Amino acid sequence: MGENKRRMLAGDWYLPDDPELAAETLRRTELCAQYNAQGPLTPEERDALLRQLLGSVGEGVRIRPPFHCDFGRYIRIGAGTFVNFNAVFLDTAPITVGSDVQIGPNVQLLTPVHALDPELRRAGWERGLPVTVGDNVWLGGGAIVCPGVTIGENTVVGAGSVVVKDLPPGVLAVGNPARIVRALGPDESGPGRPARGGAAPGS
Repeated sequence: MGENKRRMLAGDWYLPDDPELAAETLRRTELCAQYNAQGPLTPEERDALLRQLLGSVGEGVRIRPPFHCDFGRYIRIGAGTFVNFNAVFLDTAPITVGSDVQIGPNVQLLTPVHALDPELRRAGWERGLPVTVGDNVWLGGGAIVCPGVTIGENTVVGAGSVVVKDLPPGVLAVGNPARIVRALGPDESGPGRPARGGAAPGS
């Protein structure tokens, strides 16, 4: 393993313009192109491609193409999770998505961090901070989860929200930056239950 890949995997500052990382990017490019193709792929063929692309895929995971990532192999997705169209998962650090998660269209899970110092940024230095999404989370359409963020299980993030810091389990958070609106309980709206007030999370 080369120095830049070692530093990237350790969460240290590294230079992405590296032949070893470029080879991994080419692998991702080819697999994503096949997965996102408009051709007549069967569900079984698409699932097999997804398992080649990602580090870990639970049973019953569905990701609607197009789907985009940096490497793929540093993404783990738990069983029963659904990812809608045009998701972007940038995995220069690990991205862990739990089981039974609902992810709306155009959601971004972002791990890369660029240097704030202009000279270091011009030189290309960056690092990655892990993103973790707990079981049974719902991320509304267009939500952005920033580097280093953990979202607790059963939490709901409203459409278009930008999550810049950790969210605890079982809350509704909306806005830019996302702020907790209230705790969620077993009496929330659903089949046979009346809707409560608050911002709609979105698809």
